[in-house]
Amino acid sequence: MTPEELAQRHPKLYHVTSPGAWKQIQARGLLPAARLVDLLEPDESRRILLTTTRRPTEALLEHPVHGRAILNDNLPLSERALASCLDDGLTPRDWLRMLNDRVFFWASEDGLDRLLGAKMNRGRRRDVLVFDTCRLARVHAERIEISPINSGSTIRRPARRGLTTFTPLLAKSYREWQQQRGRRDRIVEVVVRDGVPDIERYFLEARTAEP
Repeated sequence: MTPEELAQRHPKLYHVTSPGAWKQIQARGLLPAARLVDLLEPDESRRILLTTTRRPTEALLEHPVHGRAILNDNLPLSERALASCLDDGLTPRDWLRMLNDRVFFWASEDGLDRLLGAKMNRGRRRDVLVFDTCRLARVHAERIEISPINSGSTIRRPARRGLTTFTPLLAKSYREWQQQRGRRDRIVEVVVRDGVPDIERYFLEARTAEP
């Protein structure tokens, strides 16, 4: 799938973060949790805990030189439920490592609205950062992947997931991807391995989702 083909279907991408985080993101780029932990958390045991186990609450990271960041929680994810829906011999720790090596964007406002309206998010103020799909994808296409599920949720009947859940953008046309996945599948998430250091180049707007 070309960047243009992705952008034709999903012209904007949406990233949900804690209030006020955009200033730090501008300074260091949009980094995945694993890279933030490596940069900001000196304690090895806490680094392992934050990147291989479920985070029931947001995690504050502070460093005297590199500043601070807040890692999103994994509230929609149950490690027990995850163990029952993983393929390819993956364990919950493996899946959490995979999630923490990527940054995530909602591909549509429908998915974004479902997240913000979920019971566990009611009463929480969140910032939504909106980015230009085509410009971002043209630069970072080789590290972009698409997912047909909310990969960080196991609520209700969790979708099965494994090594092929994240499909490299350039690997297949949209039609080929749908034929492989099933014709009812659609792109729910757009993810970038290792983050987007120049994220400010693709920024369109910031919104505040009030409680």
